[in-house]
Order: sequence, then C-alpha cells, then structure tokens
Amino acid sequence: MLTGKWLDIGPTTQIQPGSARTLPVAGGEEIAVFHTMRGEFYALVNKCPHKAGPLSEGIVHGDTVSCPLHNWRISLRTGEAQGDDKGCTPTIPMKVDAGRMFLLREAVVGPVAQSGVAA
Repeated sequence: MLTGKWLDIGPTTQIQPGSARTLPVAGGEEIAVFHTMRGEFYALVNKCPHKAGPLSEGIVHGDTVSCPLHNWRISLRTGEAQGDDKGCTPTIPMKVDAGRMFLLREAVVGPVAQSGVAA
C-alpha cells in the first residue's frame, strides 16, 4: 500500500473503463481522473487549455480525451493538445496499487476532506 506522499482517492472500481470522474480540490479547482479501455488511469486538471472546457465530460479515445466544447483532443499522458491545436493541461502524477488510486499529494494542494472520487 502506498502512503506518505500519496493521497488515496478510492478504489479503481469507482470509474468505469472509458470514463472519468472528478475530484474537487481547494480553491475551486477540479482534477479529472480517467480510466481508459486499456485499464490505464490518468489524472489531469479538469480544464481544456483552449476555453477551459470540462475534460471529464469528454469522450475518451485510447489515451486522449476530446473536449466537449470544441472537440480539442488532449493527451491523457502529457496533457498536450493534439494535431494543429496548441496548449497543455497540467497532469497530476497518479499510481494504482492493490486496486486503489493514488495522486501525488504535493500535486494536489489541500484536497477537500472527502473520501473517494466524486461523481
């Protein structure tokens, strides 16, 4: 089990493959946690670099997500906009251990006191 510098955000079963959930953090920001169809997990700030669209509401394609506002495709691995679009969404280091998801504590400043990922 990971401890110390990692923040436990709940079991992997909370997020169905091909979807995302959000985690509120201090300051009104949200982190989007994605579960790909290949079983990989990624975490990004829940804002498209174009017009701050909610990436968690987009469609997951492999290791990218399409922003629901203007269809920008964002890499879940790097946060970089794909194709001709330019911009980057911050990524949050994430690990999965023993069926639980963990975010790097220092990357999540002051998480809201809540267990698990909010729907």
